[in-house]
Amino acid sequence: MGGLFALGRPQTVMDTDMNRETAKSTDKSTDKSTDKSTVKSTVKSTVKNNAKRKGSDLLVAALENEGVERIFGVPGEENLDLVESLRNSKIELVLTRHEQAAAFMAATYGRLTGRPGVCVSTLGPGALNLSTGAAYAHLGAMPMIMITGQKAIMSSRQARFQIVDVVATMKPLTKLARQIVSAASIPTVVRDAFRAAMEERPGPVHLELPEDIAGEEVGDVPLVPTHPIEIPVAHRAALDRAAEMILSAKSPLIMMGAATSRPHSTHGLASFVRRTGIPFFTTQMGKGTVPGGTNLYMGTTALSERDYVHEAIDAADLIVAIGHDPVEKPPFIMGPGGPKVIHISYTPATVEQVYFPNAEVVGDVGPSLELLADRVEGKLANASALLSMRNDILARVADRATEVRWPPTPQRIVHDVRQVMPENGIVALDNGMYKIWFARNYRTRLANTLLLDNALATMGAGLPSAMMAAMLYPDRRVLAICGDGGFMMNSQEMETAVRLKLNLVVLILQDNAYGMIRWKQAVDRFPDFGLSFGNPDFVLYAKAYGASGHRIETIDSFVPTLDAAFRSGGVHLITIPIDYSENVRVLVDELRARAAERK
Repeated sequence: MGGLFALGRPQTVMDTDMNRETAKSTDKSTDKSTDKSTVKSTVKSTVKNNAKRKGSDLLVAALENEGVERIFGVPGEENLDLVESLRNSKIELVLTRHEQAAAFMAATYGRLTGRPGVCVSTLGPGALNLSTGAAYAHLGAMPMIMITGQKAIMSSRQARFQIVDVVATMKPLTKLARQIVSAASIPTVVRDAFRAAMEERPGPVHLELPEDIAGEEVGDVPLVPTHPIEIPVAHRAALDRAAEMILSAKSPLIMMGAATSRPHSTHGLASFVRRTGIPFFTTQMGKGTVPGGTNLYMGTTALSERDYVHEAIDAADLIVAIGHDPVEKPPFIMGPGGPKVIHISYTPATVEQVYFPNAEVVGDVGPSLELLADRVEGKLANASALLSMRNDILARVADRATEVRWPPTPQRIVHDVRQVMPENGIVALDNGMYKIWFARNYRTRLANTLLLDNALATMGAGLPSAMMAAMLYPDRRVLAICGDGGFMMNSQEMETAVRLKLNLVVLILQDNAYGMIRWKQAVDRFPDFGLSFGNPDFVLYAKAYGASGHRIETIDSFVPTLDAAFRSGGVHLITIPIDYSENVRVLVDELRARAAERK
């Protein structure tokens, strides 16, 4: 019913033809191998003689031309021609257990590589199951292609059975949504789809492939060659204007936003910070783009106001906002009397009530920052004006991080996870109260080593995102961190992770409730009602899928258990209770008191 294409190196048309001659290395059955050799010899002969090919064959060839290497999904009836074409290709087919998980994996592939992941589903219910993943990629600016099946469009033998207008449904959630109405158009449609998905601002594209178009035979239709597209640097006048504002600032501050985490974006960011000497903070999705260990890091805005890092933001007279995307929960609130803001990104700013920059530098971020640094380096007498606030801000954020308490506090869990994860280890968060604590307290040293969603902020994405990271980086430690609510929304993918023999650790923070909403309910002084639930025995649940299960019963056993799970390899699930009473003390009472002191 659903799936995903993960991408690798681009391939030529010759590569595609050669792929059809090569048996899959995973096929160990003699009979099946013989059958595949016979089929692939036939395909080879057909291609050489320029005989007709099915639309699905052409689609697979076009996907191979884009570098597709894997498909994840649950095929449906309307995808059977496509499945058969995949059987005769180099592309690996891997089953997932739900279309939503496949879409999350596709989006995460795009997030980590900069190349679109591609997910496929059948029509109707399967296609609609992709919609949350489409929104996830759309708001998060993750390149992704969704291919959905449909009943035949030249005839209607099943009337309206299972048919919904998926193209119309997907239009508000994508950059482009279209139905393929001719097999001969497939190469150009696919090339256009990949190009649209990758262009700034990246995002999802939807293609609907009716089953009669998939089965339609066409002659020799050439594939469309791929080529890189460079983004122009910012205009000279914009760079001069920004430089003048930076040189005039008395207390400047740099902000790294979501767009700085794009794989092609990180070049030039650390250099700009180093060359200017201006301290910086990050948004939640901008973490790691400049090493958090630098002595210029001021913190991360897990809240929109009143947190300790906002003391520096409020004291700044200029914020250089690099790569900010207003789909993120606002890192600060602009208003009268506040700091001026320079917007530096690939695309112009979207003016919002809380974000209306005073100047814009639009272009390829890395090279544009180099040109801007050339204009101001060595001339900023006030660059470090706010740096004296750094130690106090970071010390207060880290307060009680090693406190011995049972159940443990969020601060302690973040601290202990950081001890186990190496510099290049990847933590993929689901959505819950713990996300705020990891955003505030978890120090990142590399981009995309803390995968969190501060755009759609959907539950259920943590496990599939971690699975995709584990597939891309099998030699790195990958940890999924989920609340008990979010984990159960896609927990069936534990079977997929075990079947794929991934090296993956899943940490469940157990509070037997939808904890963030329960906290907000308490903050707003509503009675505690309607947000608590029961859970399965997670250790037995893991074992039922063939994974290893562990229950943490003392805080001293947490780090050793986590480390041992990584060392032993395979899929492990670890459950630990969490004490969220710190939410009110730290994130409400303490910050309100601090704000009152400053008035």
